[in-house]
Amino acid sequence: MVPPPPPGQDGAVQTRGPPMLEYEVTARRIDAHGGVAACKAAEVVLDTDVKGRPDAFNPAELFLASVAACMIKGIERVAPMLDFRFRGVGVRLKAVRQDAPPLILTIDYELTVDTDEPDRRLELLHTNVRKYGAISNTVAKAVTLTGVIRRGA
Repeated sequence: MVPPPPPGQDGAVQTRGPPMLEYEVTARRIDAHGGVAACKAAEVVLDTDVKGRPDAFNPAELFLASVAACMIKGIERVAPMLDFRFRGVGVRLKAVRQDAPPLILTIDYELTVDTDEPDRRLELLHTNVRKYGAISNTVAKAVTLTGVIRRGA
């Protein structure tokens, strides 16, 4: 097995084509009720209790939070390129999960953007967020991912 090339700036792996990013998260069990995931200087409490716990994200909620974060980060990234002005962003996601076998089947989302931009520009923002989101693109290949963008505070 050939070791991967050394990472460059910002974790980018040097290849013959465009640089590729790598991500690393560690997680560990604390007790029968939860664990903790860590990355950089951040930690997230994990709900791994079979009965659930209200003070932590369970795996499905973490999955949805990842999609939401991808969409918000996408807006932060494309808004300057589009000269799109906004004051705030919210995302609501709902997933449908089957029990046997356990599987997320669909995810519906609603992006709410506090902006005075016209509707056509709001839709352009949505198109770019959907087109360039690494997490949302990955998820969309595995489950039905549908949603809307709305104007709101």
